[in-house]
Amino acid sequence: MVVFAATATLAGSTIAARAAEYDVGSIHIAQPWARATPKSAKSAAGYMTITNKGSTPDRVNCVSSDASAQCQMHSMTMEGGVMKMRPVVGGLEIKPDETVTLAPSSGLHVMLETLKHPLEAGETVKATLKFDKAGTVDVEFPVVAIGAPAPGTAAGGGGMKMQGTGGGMMQMDKH
Repeated sequence: MVVFAATATLAGSTIAARAAEYDVGSIHIAQPWARATPKSAKSAAGYMTITNKGSTPDRVNCVSSDASAQCQMHSMTMEGGVMKMRPVVGGLEIKPDETVTLAPSSGLHVMLETLKHPLEAGETVKATLKFDKAGTVDVEFPVVAIGAPAPGTAAGGGGMKMQGTGGGMMQMDKH
């Protein structure tokens, strides 16, 4: 089942959000989206909400993407002032009757690594997600402008807040 969303207004311009909802087995995926990237970016992130309507846990992994050489489920944490991103080994677990939000503010995201091209606002990125029990589904992530808020949030909302004057660092661990 695919349900199309309405248009979204960002920074004074209107773009077609084209966000769809997806059902595979007992899993429901809503509001997939990604942000545009600078031309030199090597990676990007995709976000969505995943609900397990079933009675048993399921795990999700990203299998492939049309925009990158590799995609993985990632988590981000702050440790001693250093931002660390790591693959979620074995896949991201979605417990029964649980909704997990992948968003800049949650630290969870689909990591698109070794981009084949920059992500541009108004386009979509397709990724194939595989659930251990529910099966496989192709999800389209509408791309919003660089710095745009998450769809459905007010301007300035839904983003990761960083404090300080340049003293922070970011580290990506590859497994």
